[in-house]
Amino acid sequence: MAKQASLSLIEFQRKFATEDACEEHLFAMKWPQGFHCPRCAHDRYYVIQSRRLKLFECKQCGHQATVTAGTVLENTRTSLIKWFLAIYLAAQDKRGVSATLIAKEVEVSFRTAWLMLHKIRHGMAERDSQYTLNGIVEMDEAYFGSPTEGGKRGRGTEQAKVVVGLSLNRQGHPLFAKMQVVSDLKGATLLSFANTFIKSGAAIYSDKYSSYRVLDDSKFEHHSLVFDPVNHPDHLHWLHTIISNAKAFINGTYHGLDSKYLPSYLNEFCYRFNRRHFTGELFNRLLSCCCLTSSITLSELTA
Repeated sequence: MAKQASLSLIEFQRKFATEDACEEHLFAMKWPQGFHCPRCAHDRYYVIQSRRLKLFECKQCGHQATVTAGTVLENTRTSLIKWFLAIYLAAQDKRGVSATLIAKEVEVSFRTAWLMLHKIRHGMAERDSQYTLNGIVEMDEAYFGSPTEGGKRGRGTEQAKVVVGLSLNRQGHPLFAKMQVVSDLKGATLLSFANTFIKSGAAIYSDKYSSYRVLDDSKFEHHSLVFDPVNHPDHLHWLHTIISNAKAFINGTYHGLDSKYLPSYLNEFCYRFNRRHFTGELFNRLLSCCCLTSSITLSELTA
């Protein structure tokens, strides 16, 4: 199958110049086989014009739905044109986009732009949560954030602790990544990460840190080796490269990141990394994630 060409900004603006065009696109994406009631699956409906979005009322049970119901756009007061542009900008730039840029380009307040981007990241995270690592998997931990002055380094640091998993193909090249912020690096925590994000039977490669011994008697095939980049240059090489890229991604675009939101930004990094070869239809892929994910509120984000 031929690769799909990316949607240029001019093409995007031409295609989604009106609210109606955006609404029709969401309808086709949400109900590709035609409308089916979310409550009873009936396919006959009335269209009720409202002040903003059309209401689709089921002829059988009377349930009413809009194209944004059950998506990250649900109950938004921001126009679909602005939402589409924000998603387009977020999809096109592999380095990620800041709320400051979205506020400027989409012409919304910084607070609105910040919330929009977190909802988009929520869609990214939900989409990636459906997949697990398999085959050959490298596993290690990383530390994010500035170290406390005079504090410990390495595994005793007060920086945010992150467990990282990276699957490799048979040639040893990276495939997919998973990252999770954790409170500690005990064996139970590492095993929980493996059970959640790695498929049973996978071959996990780690260093000799004692907590990884818990994997020896697990459902995985565990291989541990003292980390020695001189004598074993391939061991965890790609995983450490990905960690370095994640830190550059966060520090380069999101300066002064609050550790509270670190999981959200790591999810965004993994989503982008896992789709690095999908050069076409980036906008539709991300819009689809947003359509398949229920919304998250400001109070939930700031709690």
